[in-house]
Amino acid sequence: MKLPTPLIKVELENFEQRFNAAVKSNTPLLDRIMRYIVKRKGKQLRPMFVFLSARVFGPTTEATYRAASLVEILHTGSLVHDDVVDDSFERRGFFSTYALWKNKASVLVGDYLFATGLLLSLEHGDYRMLRIMSDAIQKMAEGELLQLEKARSLNLKESIYYEIIKNKTASLLASACSAGAWSVTENEEATEKARLFGEKTGIAFQIKDDLFDYASEDVGKPTGNDIKEKKMTLPLIYTLNNTDKATRQKIINIVKNNNNDRQKVQWVLNVVKETGGIRYAQEKMYAYKNEALEILASCPDNEYRQGLVDLVNYVTERKY
Repeated sequence: MKLPTPLIKVELENFEQRFNAAVKSNTPLLDRIMRYIVKRKGKQLRPMFVFLSARVFGPTTEATYRAASLVEILHTGSLVHDDVVDDSFERRGFFSTYALWKNKASVLVGDYLFATGLLLSLEHGDYRMLRIMSDAIQKMAEGELLQLEKARSLNLKESIYYEIIKNKTASLLASACSAGAWSVTENEEATEKARLFGEKTGIAFQIKDDLFDYASEDVGKPTGNDIKEKKMTLPLIYTLNNTDKATRQKIINIVKNNNNDRQKVQWVLNVVKETGGIRYAQEKMYAYKNEALEILASCPDNEYRQGLVDLVNYVTERKY
């Protein structure tokens, strides 16, 4: 499954230059850290969602480029802070900012990026887009805190899981799509439709991420990692709710007390597979994917809408 980059090749090239200029700093340490981060950016899926969501409704504008920059700036800032919160020394196969520059610098870099995003919007009067993104950042923080709270008890209902990932992951993707739509239409109905599409896609995206923890092939992250971090993902939640009391108690004990024991973690992974947790999570992922595609089907029919279909397929079929 390929990314639909050829459709928005020009937009992505222009975006790259604008984004680099937006995060450049005159402070030597900050500029050095930012150059390190920029060189190791991911696939830039969120800017792609911005541009494709915009092009579905009309030609890109200067506001579209600012929306894409704002989304990527805030996303990057959240990742820098996440590595501090998770005590993570690795990001996309490289040392994280936290690993190289420690807590203080990482927190300040994240703060700098958030402030940069705010100023980018305020300087151009993009108040509606700023509201869209501020709402996403608030939800992301709420999702992280809810996950932190529930990880202590390991007693997580499926409905709470969806609340966590809707806030933690899907909110930013939803904001990328809605900001893209708003940038070319300034129409609330189109913007809300794009937001819902992004939210459903974002939930499917996170469930796919959860499934990687049970993958047998190399997916760029160690399997069982979520269990080691006591994260309650959908395959595990399903298993705990659909197994006998003794097995459930053993799983909870391993996640709580033996989550660094490779053999015991592997036993949990095997039980999840045998109980049908992976199959159940896949079914839910495809259900959310189909909901997203149904929403998209009511948008203008053009090559950019097909590009979004391809992007949704990529999100749910990717190998890493």
